[in-house]
Amino acid sequence: MTAVRTHTHAQAVDAAIELFSRKGYEQTTVEEIADAAQISRATFFRRFRSKEDVVFADHELLLEEVVVMLAETRPEARASEESGRSSERAWDPAVDPYLEVCRAARLVFDHHVGQRETSLARHRLLQQVPALRDRELVTTHRYERAFTAYLRDTLPPDRSMTTMSIAFAASVVAVHNAILRRWLRNPHLDLRPELEEAFADLRRVATAPVPGPSDATTGTSAPDRRAPERLVTERHVAEAYPDGGEASAVVRTAGTDGKRVVVAVLEPGAGPDDVARAVRDALA
Repeated sequence: MTAVRTHTHAQAVDAAIELFSRKGYEQTTVEEIADAAQISRATFFRRFRSKEDVVFADHELLLEEVVVMLAETRPEARASEESGRSSERAWDPAVDPYLEVCRAARLVFDHHVGQRETSLARHRLLQQVPALRDRELVTTHRYERAFTAYLRDTLPPDRSMTTMSIAFAASVVAVHNAILRRWLRNPHLDLRPELEEAFADLRRVATAPVPGPSDATTGTSAPDRRAPERLVTERHVAEAYPDGGEASAVVRTAGTDGKRVVVAVLEPGAGPDDVARAVRDALA
């Protein structure tokens, strides 16, 4: 953690979590936290709006640090440093956005490990107070949003799709949280190598070549996105069978290769003869 976590800040956070763990969250007052941290009640409220805020105060600083760290590797920031002026958004091949997101998540993990006693006490407290667990979920989503926004702005055009950015950001946060929870249950373990390996696996998947129109391994063709008329949808069925009556209906669609797809819509209990008759009528 940087020097932003001042002595006063650290005192208040550590004192609050210690009091919550010893006396109970609901039973601890702001005045007691301020006295234990050797600050005034007014100072407490200038820095933290509530008891809940003081529990997650480190996360607020961490999130700010993560955003600043990622901003420094954005293309416009690097261009500004090199030329002394702003530039249009452009992908910088010298930056690996996936690696930068993992580096930011690693910063959060290292903070928790570095503040061992506070992290363990906060974890125990969250197990006891449902409202704090809800706040933790909100904090997790804020990390995901920060990672997603960064990836959208820094990935090359063919990989900056919304789904790609969201999937990678969510995966990094999920892996980080899963390994962090293991460490919180077993703080004697060194799980940093496992975290690095998991992040490397995520990057390998994210940077894999985008699938082309065919799969060279299996020899099978991918769906032909240029011929949407070959796709049979519920709309086709509804158009062919508008009344929902007892009679069967058939939908036929022609593809660019001249082939036809025949779909029979039949009432429950229809036998093979009914299917054959519907298809024969359609082909006729």
